Amino acid sequence: MTVCGSGLSAVHADEKSPAPAKKQTEEKTDTESGPVMKNPFPNRPPAPSLDGGTEWLNSAGEITLKDLRGKVVLIDFWTYCCINCMHVLPDLAYLEKKYPNELVVIGCHSAKFDNEKETDNIRRAIQRYEIKHPVINDSNMTVWRKYGVRAWPSMVLIDPEGNYCGHISGEGNRELLDKVLEQVIAYHRAKGTLDETPVHFELESTKLKPTPLKFPGKLLADEAHNRLFISDSNHNRIVVSSLDGKLLDVIGSGQIGNKDGDYKTAAFDHPQGMALVGNTLYVADTENHLLRKIDLDQKQVSTLAGTGEQARTRKPGGKLRTTALNSPWALAEIDGTLYICMAGPHQIWSHKLGSDEIGVYAGSGREDITNGPLDTSAFAQTSGIAVDGDIFYVVDSEGSAVRKVDTKQGTVSTIAGTSDLERGRSLFEFGDKDGIGDKARLQHPLGVLFDNGRLFIADTYNHKLKTIDLKTNEVKTFLGTGKDGKSLKPAEFSEPSGLAKVGNRLFVADTNNHRICVVNLDNDQVSEFKVQGLTPPELPKTSGDNFAATSAAALNASAQTVAAGKPIKVTVTPKLPTDYKLSPLAPIKFSLKAADASGKTVVSGKGTVKGDQLVLELPALNAASGAYLLNLRFGYCRDGVGGLCKQHSTQWKLPLQIQQAGKNSQISLSLDLSQD
Repeated sequence: MTVCGSGLSAVHADEKSPAPAKKQTEEKTDTESGPVMKNPFPNRPPAPSLDGGTEWLNSAGEITLKDLRGKVVLIDFWTYCCINCMHVLPDLAYLEKKYPNELVVIGCHSAKFDNEKETDNIRRAIQRYEIKHPVINDSNMTVWRKYGVRAWPSMVLIDPEGNYCGHISGEGNRELLDKVLEQVIAYHRAKGTLDETPVHFELESTKLKPTPLKFPGKLLADEAHNRLFISDSNHNRIVVSSLDGKLLDVIGSGQIGNKDGDYKTAAFDHPQGMALVGNTLYVADTENHLLRKIDLDQKQVSTLAGTGEQARTRKPGGKLRTTALNSPWALAEIDGTLYICMAGPHQIWSHKLGSDEIGVYAGSGREDITNGPLDTSAFAQTSGIAVDGDIFYVVDSEGSAVRKVDTKQGTVSTIAGTSDLERGRSLFEFGDKDGIGDKARLQHPLGVLFDNGRLFIADTYNHKLKTIDLKTNEVKTFLGTGKDGKSLKPAEFSEPSGLAKVGNRLFVADTNNHRICVVNLDNDQVSEFKVQGLTPPELPKTSGDNFAATSAAALNASAQTVAAGKPIKVTVTPKLPTDYKLSPLAPIKFSLKAADASGKTVVSGKGTVKGDQLVLELPALNAASGAYLLNLRFGYCRDGVGGLCKQHSTQWKLPLQIQQAGKNSQISLSLDLSQD
């Protein structure tokens, strides 16, 4: 069996490969008289094809390795449930930003759970994780097997000539990958086999409409003060509502960050679980790897624990602000001690409030479902926690199990799902089956709530709510059809993740539906809970007209005479490479700037595709005649079903005569890209 990878294996060329033949060493990467740069991965075999996936996402269609010839390709084999796979995404984003025109990352989603095989669910995960590279739905593990992959996450490197260079498994490999990419890029740039044309992909994020909540993760109800706290995770904020839906406060600017300060200044990074002690709200700031503390009286946010960097080693703990944390996901408080579901190292941590210490409370750190004493028991991606006196219950999402932790006895047991199976087999015992104890099956549960002798479970990947009778450990389906959906009657959910309860009302974070639902426990009727006046955060807009030309030199356009006071239509006819066409879905942006030292932008906007031409509509120019610079950026894609789109930016030096008596209001330009 394979599990989420955590070990390292270096990306390397086969040391047993024979020395390159003489004619290979004659390749000059500088000048004929200069030094020879050695291929860091000589004599490598061609990489297997990417054929066999069910569907492509973040792309207009299928992409082949032939399409990617000239690019360094990094294939990320992942599954969206896996915390280790989540941890490599910032590393991939860093590399994509550093090598935007040299590197193409391809995600290969080879699912662990049945729910993860569905294309729509992967699409939502791509949107939730804000992934910006193409992803294959490898639901049948076809590409996985071609490449001999054995663990999530794993990465495979392919050079610009389509050759397999090597692989690496696990997380924490940013520096190594960066170093290797630098070598491969330098060699192929010098050799002339590197294609640095920008590429464009049709992102799933563009299909998301703005909603007041965005992938809300966790809930906390405060009946005494008539408050509901909502982790509006992908809006990077905490929403505070009254229990009847009046907006009370929004905590956080909405921008990703780790700033302390007042509610408008503070910043989070995909927060999840919360705990309320007095009038202090503690927050698991998951992707910042921090615990945050919110003074609800003073309306101030501060940092309680963590360094802001992910812990890369399993340390037992230490001082609050010098001990790195690893994806804290859920919180609960018992008698002045804060218990933390630390999803990254598969443990429960604790912090005595008022002290300066934080550390491991339970879990060896091995990913598994095993029972026993606190220090030798094993968890699997702890993701939700609920308290009953001296006992707390934890959902182990990767083990699809519900655990019981007795703080007085110092023991861990399993009340639903399997445990203590050989070789980690409990990690693969999942399903959708009611029953007692180890006969029941869940699928990646993320939420748990204690309620007077029973538990409510958010059985996330089964799109259901279930209950557990704590006397008999009997698991029963409560609500949900087992299929993701938005219907309220019958009740449907889409990967519900958080739960809270006040009186006869059960609140549900219906994560993928971007909503909160309320269940009336007297009649089991479901309605949507709307926060009146809540809107998406207003984030700073980035300028769209500051882009560099792909070609080094500006093109010279002939002088044009246009009429003053009339809109101008600019038509650009590009000659594209064989088998490529203009993409109407790729952003087409332009700007007209003064060519003098001021560089003032006269107008900027978006163009359209009409047939084989680009059309730019300029408003009437109230400007003087003179030299201008017309900047244009557009995309063109491989014809047919292919999903590879290239992006081109160019600039024309455009002399304009603007005449009051002029009649012409059209400009025609051409562009030759046939050799790209």
